[in-house]
Amino acid sequence: MRGYLSSSYLVALGSNRRHHRYGAPAGVLAAALEELAALGTVSARSPVIATAPIGAAQRRFANAAALVESELDPQAMLAALQRMEREFGRRRWRRWGDRVLDLDIVLWDGGVWHSSELAIPHPEFRSRSFVLGPASGIARDWRDPVSGLSLAQLHARLTKPRPMPSGATRWKGP
Repeated sequence: MRGYLSSSYLVALGSNRRHHRYGAPAGVLAAALEELAALGTVSARSPVIATAPIGAAQRRFANAAALVESELDPQAMLAALQRMEREFGRRRWRRWGDRVLDLDIVLWDGGVWHSSELAIPHPEFRSRSFVLGPASGIARDWRDPVSGLSLAQLHARLTKPRPMPSGATRWKGP
């Protein structure tokens, strides 16, 4: 614990499995957003969006983001988020698999944090539209301490339409 000093965290939320109490993944995220208040003040919440499965996951995901003001230091915040995942029924056994609840610290107002269990900023958030979309909706001006770019700029770079390479033709079907 940091005591009286407060930190801001950008937390990404994801779910693609039903919960016996909260129902479909969107309901799981709504409940998790409420539970985050036990860790501090939730100052902003994104809408829940639906995204395609990735990796070994078989089901569509519900994703969201939240800004949380907390007196917990990053290591204690990670422990609290992992405890919340377990309370929702998360079992860590396969990377990229289906999960009831996934909570990740994406950014922290203290900048960069590295330990054996935690890296802030999240090492892969810059390439994930399912993180950047909701995050830029609630914290568009928050800057990545590594690249210096805002969340809005990172999201725009990721989602910007790209021209086709010269000589390529569009597929017209069979």
